[in-house]
Amino acid sequence: MIHRKTFHLRLRSELLRLGERTLVMGVLNVTPDSFSDGGKFFDVQRAVQHALAMQRDGADIIDIGAESTRPGSVGISAAEELRRLLPVLQALRGKLKIPISVDTQKATVAELALGAGAEIINDISGLRSDPELARVAAEYGAPLILMHMRGTPRTMQKGPFARDLMRDILSGLRRSIAIGKKFGVKRSQIVVDPGIGFGKSYAQNYELLAKLPDLAQLGYPLMVGTSRKGFLGAKNGKPASADERIWGTAATVAASILSGTHIVRVHDVAEMKQVALATDALLCAGR
Repeated sequence: MIHRKTFHLRLRSELLRLGERTLVMGVLNVTPDSFSDGGKFFDVQRAVQHALAMQRDGADIIDIGAESTRPGSVGISAAEELRRLLPVLQALRGKLKIPISVDTQKATVAELALGAGAEIINDISGLRSDPELARVAAEYGAPLILMHMRGTPRTMQKGPFARDLMRDILSGLRRSIAIGKKFGVKRSQIVVDPGIGFGKSYAQNYELLAKLPDLAQLGYPLMVGTSRKGFLGAKNGKPASADERIWGTAATVAASILSGTHIVRVHDVAEMKQVALATDALLCAGR
């Protein structure tokens, strides 16, 4: 266990305190082809109901994504992404009491989403896809989550994988941070995500989890998302399906928190909230 530093993210609606306890970010995919839920929440009403259910289950943030980034996926246009995203944001206005993060790589989508009620931008490309996204974050004063990814979702699991994993992640995140600052994003509004499952081999994902404390040297709050990902376990010698990976998710969520993670991004909010609470209690007892 390591000592987890505390940080503050300033939102329009509140000040988020990071490090006093683990924040749980609930995933809401409004896509027809998500790896984790197969389009279950593509319908606006179902998406709204699921967001409210995650809030009841203890989510601290809802992360809404309208473009699938599963391995092998192909990107969609900004117009299509907005067609999926904006009705959900509009329907949640006045109903959801916790902040919304928008999972997008596009500046135009981020800007309209922030105008429609989102408060955080989560960019899996770390500003490689569209550096202008940082300008939008700076203009709105929105926190910006920068993730490390090798390649694109379409190519990331085809390799080649990095020879020196942590060096690759640290250098990539430093480049992303530099771009964000160049466009005016405040240091205090940046969160980093090492990108579990994004351009890493199965073995590298476990190596990354074991070496999460190394990311503390960057000096930023840390978000980790292992939820339901393919590297988690197997059943009868075969890869487990997405809904069979909850126990592997629980183990890696606990490990991430014990290694200094501030935000865990998950699909199964009720279960992972229990994991976070128990692991936070263990952290407190060890001080």
